[in-house]
Amino acid sequence: MNESEQARKRKKTLHIIFIIILIILFILFIFPFLLVVINVFKTKADITTNPLALVGKHGFTGKNFPKAMDKMDFWKVFGNSAIITISSTILTILVSAMAAFVIVRNNWKACTILFSLMVASMVIPFQVLMVPIVSVYGGIFNILNHRWTLILMHTGFSVSMATFMFHGAIHTNIPLGLEEAAEIDGCTRWQTFWKIVFPLLSPTIATVTIIDAMAFWNDYLLPSLVLGRKELYTIPIATQMFYGTYSTDIGLIMAALLLAMLPILILYLFLQKYIVAGVTSGAVKG
Repeated sequence: MNESEQARKRKKTLHIIFIIILIILFILFIFPFLLVVINVFKTKADITTNPLALVGKHGFTGKNFPKAMDKMDFWKVFGNSAIITISSTILTILVSAMAAFVIVRNNWKACTILFSLMVASMVIPFQVLMVPIVSVYGGIFNILNHRWTLILMHTGFSVSMATFMFHGAIHTNIPLGLEEAAEIDGCTRWQTFWKIVFPLLSPTIATVTIIDAMAFWNDYLLPSLVLGRKELYTIPIATQMFYGTYSTDIGLIMAALLLAMLPILILYLFLQKYIVAGVTSGAVKG
């Protein structure tokens, strides 16, 4: 066996090992989700007895879904989550895209300082700001327990990362010549952004949408601090109703978790083809 054949055989062996490792990692990552799907159609007794069985002793049951929806007032909390997530995501995209455009296309010192502060703020953990937020906005301004308070907070916390992504996309992928041509044709700065620049940012917009929408939809900590009234609860807060002091109906919890995951999974399926393009759009070209 010559050296080329040995190299091909070694490369093939490494490829097989790599595939096996990927399959193992995939199983480890997907296992919790499969466990939820399997147990959501079981009774509480079957889940407690053997959670790994595909079918419980009492067979399949679909009663967990209507019970969970009724107990958590699903459509009410779903509407709250949808309003907060959609509004926060749209505001984040609009503010971040416009801020990135101004920062990239202007050599102002203020833009450099602002962008540096945004990048620096990304390393500050939210837990550091929890107590000041509650004490200032609740104790002094008394503006907690409002959806718009939570929406603006979500936008404020996420705008730095989104601006960073839009900054890279505009700087790398949108030629200045396009904007100059639009200006020659009579477009104002405002028209140039909305008609030329913003449509070309669609991959980055899709990426920011899925990242922020998932974060807003699944967030528990910030809504639990801001929203104290039951009629304003989002889905993550409402799922806490199923955790009792002395007993917990695991079947209802599984149903609630699956209902909470479905919208984000559907959104990801629609936007997945843009995710990789959006992540790499800010990369530096060689």
